[in-house]
Amino acid sequence: MSDKFACMSEQFEEYGFSFTDLQIQQFYTFYEMLAAKNTVMNLTSITEFTDVMEKHFLDSLLINQVIDTTQPMRVIDLGTGAGFPGIPLKIAFPKLQITLMDSVNKKLRFLDEVISELKLESVETVHARAEELARDKAYREAFDLCVSRAVANLATLEEYCLPFVRVGGKFVSYKSGDVDAEAAESRKACYLLGGTTQGIHRFELGESKRSFVIVDKIRTTPKAYPRKAGTPSKSPLK
Repeated sequence: MSDKFACMSEQFEEYGFSFTDLQIQQFYTFYEMLAAKNTVMNLTSITEFTDVMEKHFLDSLLINQVIDTTQPMRVIDLGTGAGFPGIPLKIAFPKLQITLMDSVNKKLRFLDEVISELKLESVETVHARAEELARDKAYREAFDLCVSRAVANLATLEEYCLPFVRVGGKFVSYKSGDVDAEAAESRKACYLLGGTTQGIHRFELGESKRSFVIVDKIRTTPKAYPRKAGTPSKSPLK
């Protein structure tokens, strides 16, 4: 463990992160729990230590290049899956109040175990579909920031995510480096949903080209959105 612990600390520092021993321990424990649970449940295809460090942990955290993650914010991670980016963000930036939402309950039960083991505070799991949860007054337009690493068309993600963001807040989509065409095609959807694309931030992580698509919420999302379950993915707004 000591070798991996030191490796974690060095890699984080290489990307400008300076964490306490407790935070490094939390990341390591999360990695161990993820690897162990993945032997009995399909949480992620990425399980090797170095790959988890780069493609899950660092990829989740580098949103600090475009968002001031040191400030207290209410954040929702839509389609969190195995807890990315939400759990790494909570470990790294404890002031964030995070909601982890997913439609697969067994993944959330695993995350409940992680939250308990790591003694994380101000983080909750919610089992729901985005189309339904966005109708709940406690969640609709209630968040300063919505993040998602879910694999979906950007217009679809905007319909899922923007209804959760307050006017003045932001939605940030984690994407590959090749996102220009997708962003252009989603422009009308973004406008209909009350958003405007602030910009695309491109960066390299290891050998991968990555992007953050940053969307500002400038108007209230019309009540008609999101459409009924399954429609945003089957028929993205154009």
